[in-house]
Amino acid sequence: MQLRTLLSVALAATLAQCASLVEVMSFGDNPTDIQMYIYVPDQVATNPAVVVALHPCGVTGQQWFSATELPSYADSNGFILVYPATTHLSNCWDGLNNAASLTHGQGGDAKGIISEVNYTLSTYQGDASKVYVMGGSSGAMMTNVMAGSYPDVFEAGAAYSGVADACFAGTESATPASANQTCAQGLSHTPEEWGNFVRNSYPGYTGRRPRMMIVHGLADTLVYPAAAAEALKQWSNVLDVPWSKNVTGNPSAEYTQEVYGDGTQLQGFFGEGVGHIAPPNVPVMLKFFGLIA
Repeated sequence: MQLRTLLSVALAATLAQCASLVEVMSFGDNPTDIQMYIYVPDQVATNPAVVVALHPCGVTGQQWFSATELPSYADSNGFILVYPATTHLSNCWDGLNNAASLTHGQGGDAKGIISEVNYTLSTYQGDASKVYVMGGSSGAMMTNVMAGSYPDVFEAGAAYSGVADACFAGTESATPASANQTCAQGLSHTPEEWGNFVRNSYPGYTGRRPRMMIVHGLADTLVYPAAAAEALKQWSNVLDVPWSKNVTGNPSAEYTQEVYGDGTQLQGFFGEGVGHIAPPNVPVMLKFFGLIA
């Protein structure tokens, strides 16, 4: 009986230590009533890094948590995952309003996401110099928005099948059902014009800008590959890094890597035969972020 009791206690303790995705009900300024889910590994690092993961349209934060390998890498490397979630616009993010998410400090989903970051950094003594953002489809679009509107918060971002920052500015909706799909089909601007959209998102800001990774499938018929080419034009201008070379077969046979400068500031990946959404290659992303070797 005593052994059985000890085993039961040990099992209960083990289960109690099992990390899981948890909803946070109150985390600060939240102008659009978005949700927050957080994953804190059992063995969290001292002053942990924070990765914000933004879901696609029609997907919940919980579903995006299960859609990539990020949780297992958080377990083995001790960083924290934050999964914001929106229930508006068919679960699409609001990267279209200049008076809200597209401008630093002005509101929208973006300001709620920043509140979630600040809550996490404060609650878990996170490293404010190691905050990253990634997302797929609408989440990728919002990744570019976050990097543009809040360059002081994010060290780097990775966008999978998205569009350039402010591409949807002024439209009535950023959903796949919207009548205006000009942005998703490859709205074109000069690099300088795209760069100005980013710079105008935070007037007067002169600090460092987030490093960026742009990934897209060449067989994407929902968000055209041209949209990724425009995003690369944008960040090449903002980061002042010209294209330097292409590397075929990296990270796998169907992909071609586009390297800008020495590749530490900006990279693009285009996948032959890859549709929507280009699957996040988590090890490649985390190496670019600098979270794994």
